[in-house]
Amino acid sequence: MQPLRRADPSTIAGYRLLGRLGAGGMGVVYLARSAGGALAALKLIRAEHAADPGFRARFRREATAAERITGRWVVRVLGADPEAREPWLATEYVPGPSLAEAVALHGALPEPTVRALGARLADALDGMHTAGLVHRDVKPGNILLALDGPRLIDFGIARVSGATALTATDAMIGTPGFLAPEQARVSGSDEVGPAADVFSLGCVLAYALTGERPFGTGAVAAVVYRTVHEEPDLGEVPDTILPLVAACLAKDPAARPTAADVRAALGEAEGPAGDWLPDGLPTLIAQRSSRVLDLPVAEPTVLVHTAPPEGPSRRRLLIGGAAAAVTGAGGLTAWLTTRTPGAATGTGGPSGPLPTYTIGVQTDLSGARKYAGRGQERGLRLAVESFNARSDRPFDLAVKVRDDAGDPRRAAAEAEAFGKDRAVLAVLGPTTPEVVLAAAETYQRNALVYASVATAIGFEQMPGFQNQPSYFEMRPMRDLLQLGFSTIVIVRKQRRVAIVEDQAAGAFAWSSAKSAEDTFSSKAQIATTRHRVAADTEDFGPAVRAALAAGAEGVLYAGLSPRRAGLCARELRAQGFKGPCGGFEDVLETEFVEVAGPAAEGWVFGTSYVDADLTPTAKGFAAAYRKRWGLSGAAPVDRYAAEAYDVVLAVAEAMRRLTKDGVAVERGALTRRLRELTYQGVVKSYGFDGNNNFRFVDRVYVHRIERGAPRFLGDYLKATKDEKAAMKAGKHP
Repeated sequence: MQPLRRADPSTIAGYRLLGRLGAGGMGVVYLARSAGGALAALKLIRAEHAADPGFRARFRREATAAERITGRWVVRVLGADPEAREPWLATEYVPGPSLAEAVALHGALPEPTVRALGARLADALDGMHTAGLVHRDVKPGNILLALDGPRLIDFGIARVSGATALTATDAMIGTPGFLAPEQARVSGSDEVGPAADVFSLGCVLAYALTGERPFGTGAVAAVVYRTVHEEPDLGEVPDTILPLVAACLAKDPAARPTAADVRAALGEAEGPAGDWLPDGLPTLIAQRSSRVLDLPVAEPTVLVHTAPPEGPSRRRLLIGGAAAAVTGAGGLTAWLTTRTPGAATGTGGPSGPLPTYTIGVQTDLSGARKYAGRGQERGLRLAVESFNARSDRPFDLAVKVRDDAGDPRRAAAEAEAFGKDRAVLAVLGPTTPEVVLAAAETYQRNALVYASVATAIGFEQMPGFQNQPSYFEMRPMRDLLQLGFSTIVIVRKQRRVAIVEDQAAGAFAWSSAKSAEDTFSSKAQIATTRHRVAADTEDFGPAVRAALAAGAEGVLYAGLSPRRAGLCARELRAQGFKGPCGGFEDVLETEFVEVAGPAAEGWVFGTSYVDADLTPTAKGFAAAYRKRWGLSGAAPVDRYAAEAYDVVLAVAEAMRRLTKDGVAVERGALTRRLRELTYQGVVKSYGFDGNNNFRFVDRVYVHRIERGAPRFLGDYLKATKDEKAAMKAGKHP
């Protein structure tokens, strides 16, 4: 638990706030005490989110659902006000660890404990289902362990059986690894009933018994694929309980037992509960309870008005003013293009030494993706110099660089070195998913921010990263980059699209194809066909022939290899296909154009990066970048440089806010504050939602091959608008 901050209220609706239990993009959860002395977990939603009618409706639904649940093994609602300017919901507070934390600390739990756990959870679910509700997110993190039994929490996505989802955010509901197969299908959202909770309960039982997820770990797409198409790994589940767990995990919802059946099979949910936990956990719960009871009562917050109320709001000043001061295009150009590189401060700078915080660069500077590493290092250095030139800065920034050459083994060693260097508070620079997997655990263990702009993998691929991950993907997921191609196809009113799934890309081929398929079906009712190419062949002929025979008017290459995409392009041209073709960021390399030759012309790609010269807000940055690094006016700005520049200044802003709030600028605090930050950079906005996902998922950009080279078309919304205009004028670019 964290102490209250200066900006936090001291009371909410009669509840006295004692501290912060957690925070995310949507709001803050406080530990509070009611007027009668009861402890509560009070969720307060930020006003800007509450202003969204859809969000308020979802919160109102959560409060209504939670109030209908009264069983012994769920947290009780103590109060709520969904209509307040900042809506809030208070539930009873359980000081015990979550099941996820208990397994992480103590390993697999003994079978008697799991039977007691399962019986009580099944009893809670049976009560929900009887009331006509479905939880939809039963997972270890939503199960708290108390001395007398577990408590099921978090009804934020619970809904009435058979009700229609409110928004597209409910497209895939639940947590990968614990959701049911029917929850993975967008078209199956209305199929999610009580049986889905039973499937999730089966996953929880297997996890508690073995310490491992029954469908493994890895990328979200891979876990979901295994959940839908493969059998769970139950090899370590004891034979005495195996048949029940296996029945809960049946693919067919109708073949699963009910929650009442599970409760009956595991034994009575009531009865003695005091000795249900293994050694160690009761002591942990008692320690946490005593710490909470000893908390002092916070002094009431006193607001002192130091400025008249007129003028822009605090939120606008924080988000807009600070960003403009650091990264405004005009001011940035005027200052950076006239200063001497390496100058410490300008006239009027702060007197006396300032504290110095170090940002590291661990990237590929000598391997296959050294261009991506160079852009990040240069962008980072320019950002640090820009920040250190500000007269109002409260601290200085320093830079340390380590070259991992894109080698996972070397990346692991460099991460350990940065982890031991306590002066380093954040690190930028991975260039491949393999490097992320090799280094992220070390950064997580050291609570050290590890930020990525040049590659994507998703923290879900790394066990234990869900709660407070130090790994930050400051970009949309790779699957979503299909929007660069799919939205243009929709504008052109194509009726049928073929997706070539390159199995050499592993699970990405399936997940990206599914993402595109969902976009086509939900936005424009475009029919799709999918055609696989085995990883051990470079012959794309059969797949292309099948696609054309199916009447394809557009073709998406779902893969990651520039060479193989080039072979696909050549085969399409050889068979006379002239419709639109597209792919993903990883394919947009020189090798693709070289292999494809003239067949590359017109291909469209979705990317996470911009062309700074063609982005109006980044023109000042582009000029400063060329001057700083001695580049000619014709030389392009390095890929990922602008994004690295933005991310460094976002990190600096998070540090600045810690300093302003009187909080020590250290690794853990920076990780938490960066999760809460919304920052407007020179090329895009950055921020995270309450589930630690990059919030600005629409920041997908479009490049098209024209005359043998990529041409930047802007973000996908601008690109589609321009496409519409071209069609209206009788042109196809």
